[in-house]
Amino acid sequence: MGSEVVDLIPFRQGHFLLESGHHGERWLDLELLFLRPEPVSLLAGSLASRLAALEVEVVCGPLIEGAFVGLFVASSLGALFTYSERAGTSSPYRYVVPQALRPVVRGKRVAIVNDVINAGSAVGGTFADLVSCGADVVAVGALLVLGGWSERFAAENGLALEALTTEPNRYWAAEECPLCAEGVPLVKAFA
Repeated sequence: MGSEVVDLIPFRQGHFLLESGHHGERWLDLELLFLRPEPVSLLAGSLASRLAALEVEVVCGPLIEGAFVGLFVASSLGALFTYSERAGTSSPYRYVVPQALRPVVRGKRVAIVNDVINAGSAVGGTFADLVSCGADVVAVGALLVLGGWSERFAAENGLALEALTTEPNRYWAAEECPLCAEGVPLVKAFA
């Protein structure tokens, strides 16, 4: 299963400014993940089967690509679907559930589903906002988890963590970045 996920996601090596504000050595071109929806739909079905025992009532996916995976998972589970969107203009960004959907998640068992989790800004921001809405967040799921942030976050918050595959990855706080110290040009790869 792991190679199927990794094979779908083109990545670049270099020195990248991540959405979280961290610097990393790997950038995933996630916009290309959904050129062919069928393989992603099948992988999302596998992720849904791993989440099924948790009796998830609502799936919430961070926009953009995470919401696409979340929608596939919600459909497979027969659950409601919502999304969170990035708010603010500077890193780290907040993620918020749209106003009309906030009452829908209140008191419901929610799984946050993303395409790929790395430094966790989208998942962490979505979690904080869902909790502020009164949701009972029970799980985090992803097609691919990079590095160790997700495991720590899930353990700290009592959440189940389901990922189809995990890969090692390195990222650093900007002031501790060895790539900056080496003078490697920094690329802001996200919009």
